[in-house]
Amino acid sequence: MRFIDEAIVTVKAGDGGNGIVSFRREKYVPRGGPDGGDGGKGGDVIVVADDNTNTLVDYRYTRRYDAGRGQNGQSKNCSGKGADNIYLRVPIGTTIVNNETGEVVGDLTEIGQEVLVAKGGDGGLGNTHFKSSTNQAPRKATSGFEGELKELKFELKVVADVGLIGLPNAGKSTFIRQVSSAKPKVADYPFTTLVPNLGVVDVGLHRSFVMADIPGLIEGASEGAGLGIRFLKHVARTRRLLHILDIKPIDGSDPVENGQVILNELERFSPELANLPQILILNKIDQVPDADELDELCLHIVAELGWTGAVFRTSTLTGEGVDDVKYHLMNEIEREKEREEEDPLFAEEQRERFERLEAEVRLNTEEQKEAYRAARRAAREAAFNANNEDDDDDGVEVIYAP
Repeated sequence: MRFIDEAIVTVKAGDGGNGIVSFRREKYVPRGGPDGGDGGKGGDVIVVADDNTNTLVDYRYTRRYDAGRGQNGQSKNCSGKGADNIYLRVPIGTTIVNNETGEVVGDLTEIGQEVLVAKGGDGGLGNTHFKSSTNQAPRKATSGFEGELKELKFELKVVADVGLIGLPNAGKSTFIRQVSSAKPKVADYPFTTLVPNLGVVDVGLHRSFVMADIPGLIEGASEGAGLGIRFLKHVARTRRLLHILDIKPIDGSDPVENGQVILNELERFSPELANLPQILILNKIDQVPDADELDELCLHIVAELGWTGAVFRTSTLTGEGVDDVKYHLMNEIEREKEREEEDPLFAEEQRERFERLEAEVRLNTEEQKEAYRAARRAAREAAFNANNEDDDDDGVEVIYAP
C-alpha cells in the first residue's frame, strides 16, 4: 500500500428537508387546523481517528463526500427523517485544515477522536409553526437550510515521542529494528527507507514510547534535493530528536561534515524544529575495534561539532550501547510528562511551542512545494522554447495551393 500523507477532499453536508403546508382532514373534525410537519436535518460530515488506518491513500481516489439530505415534513405533524451522518476515517495524527482559509479545523491525536467538519442544514418549518389567533389556516412553510460545503486538506504526521534523523545509511532503520518490533527494510544502499516507520520501544513494565524513523536527509534537502523535506514534517510532533551519525562512513566521507549537513538542513527548514532537544548517537563503533582510536575519533567528532547535549556510542549491528539510549530516552520523556502534569504553565508553554512548530513546518513545506512547482514550470517552458528554436520549418515560407 502506498504511503500517502496529504490529501485534499471536498465535503458537503446534507441539506435540511422542507417543511410542508398541510391541514388536518378527518371525518367529523371540521376545521382541523394546520398539521404540516418540519423537515428532517441534513447529515453531518465527521472525521474520526482510526487506529486501523495508517495512510490517506483512499482520499487520493475519492475526493468528494456528500452526506444525505433530510426528508421533507409530513402531515399529522410528522417531522421528516433526519439523514445519517457520514464518517471519514483517517489515521491518528491527521491534521484537518480548511484549504480555502488555511485555518486548522482539528487535530486528531487519540483513537476515536472525532471532529465535525461540515454541519448538516436544519429542516424547514411546517405551517403548524405559523398558526395564530389571527391566522388559523396558515399557508406558509419554510425550506430546509443548506448544508456546509468545504474543501479540506488532510495532513498526516506520525505521532511519536522520538524522531530519528540522519544521512542515508547512517543506521536509523537498523536502530529502530534493535529497539522495537518494527521491521523496516535494511540494505547497503542509500534511501532504503522511503516512508516513515513507527516502532513502540518497550523499556519495562508499563514503560514504553513511540519512535519514528524517517527517510534520510542529504545536503540541499531543504531546497528539494533527494527526498527533500517531504517527510521531515513527521518529526514535528516529537519530544526528542535522535541524530544518528555514522562514525566510519563506507564512502570515506568526513563524519563531522555529515553531522553538520543534518544540523544545517534542520536550521534552514525550521529553526523551531532545530531547537528541539537532540541526542547525538555515534553509531557503528564496531567498525573501529581499537579502543584508543575509537575514543579519539568520538571525542574529535563531538568537539568539531561543538556538541553540548547528550552523546551515546552504539553499534546497531551488535546492539552495544542501544539499551543505554532506550533508558535515557524513557527517563527524559517521563520527567517531561510529569512536569507537564505538575506545572500548568510549563504545559501551556509546551503546547504553544508545538503549535508554533507545526505552523512553521506547514508554511515551509508549502513554500518548498510552490518552489518545486515553479521550477518544474520553468523547465517545461525552457524545453518548449528549445524545441521551437530547433524547428526545421523555422523561416521557411509555406505556400498553400488553391
